[in-house]
Amino acid sequence: MACVAEFGIIDEFEEDKEYLDYEPRKYNCVAINDDILNDWWNDLTLIKTYFHCYNRPSFALARWGITLIPPESLEAFYEIVSKDRRSRSLKEMINLMTLLRKAILENKYVIHYGV
Repeated sequence: MACVAEFGIIDEFEEDKEYLDYEPRKYNCVAINDDILNDWWNDLTLIKTYFHCYNRPSFALARWGITLIPPESLEAFYEIVSKDRRSRSLKEMINLMTLLRKAILENKYVIHYGV
């Protein structure tokens, strides 16, 4: 079975909370094959994120942990996903783009669970 990366929308983001628990159902996560992230890695390193909590700013995704993607980084992340030729045919990619569009429209943080 392939490893997956999961993404969900945080409805009520808390700056002082440490997001340490694996809760994909809470955030209605969608999953993509983690190997896809390898193809995006150079572009992902330019996106501002936070690892586990707001007090740990970083870039890209915590491949084996939890990443918080702020609203201001979502448009760039969406562009990376939509440029991928598989984004029009793979259900998992379409689900991720739909999730990102919703988060952008609602100005929400996205949570990422690495493998």
